Amino acid sequence: MRFYSFNLHTILFVLFLICTGIFSVSCDDEDDAVFTPKPRAYYRIDFPQKKYKLYDTTCPFIFETPEYSTIGRDISPQAEPCWINIKYPRFNAQLHISYKVIHNNLASYIEDARELAIRHQVKATGLDQQVILRDSANVFGLMYEIAGNTASSVQFYLTDSTQHFLRGALYFNAAPNIDSTKIVVDFIREDVIHLIQSFKWKDQALKKDQH
Repeated sequence: MRFYSFNLHTILFVLFLICTGIFSVSCDDEDDAVFTPKPRAYYRIDFPQKKYKLYDTTCPFIFETPEYSTIGRDISPQAEPCWINIKYPRFNAQLHISYKVIHNNLASYIEDARELAIRHQVKATGLDQQVILRDSANVFGLMYEIAGNTASSVQFYLTDSTQHFLRGALYFNAAPNIDSTKIVVDFIREDVIHLIQSFKWKDQALKKDQH
């Protein structure tokens, strides 16, 4: 058996530690709340059934939007005729639609749309581009899907390449947080795709009817 020798200072220090430990235990109360950090939680979202309605006005295009959306004219100072906002009140989001008539400046409109999409790459983690090619409806364009905490996660443009140019961009009326909005973005993305697939230029539809 080995023996240890202690000096007075060591003994006093050990006694201090023991007394401190006893004091700490004695002050602990069974009824005291113990704080345990928990991961951030988000509200559960109940998504509505996807049913669509036709949007048809005096503007030179028609398309289908979900019944749970509302459509209103864009009243911002820079708005032009046929600029609209498709709102999703349940999700605090809106799809902004702008329309332009082409006057030998299609390349300029396409470049503007590209720059507006790339502008969000500062906070993005990825940018995916999908070509839109619907020969039967004379609808062509590009869809941008921007990953990460960006102000606009889905953007697109449509054109007939000669007369019409339309651009769309999805925005949320809140600070971007991909952890909480991704599931909603994915849900509305399906509606954007349906809009594109159901989109028609009125003059093109008229030409087909005449034939």
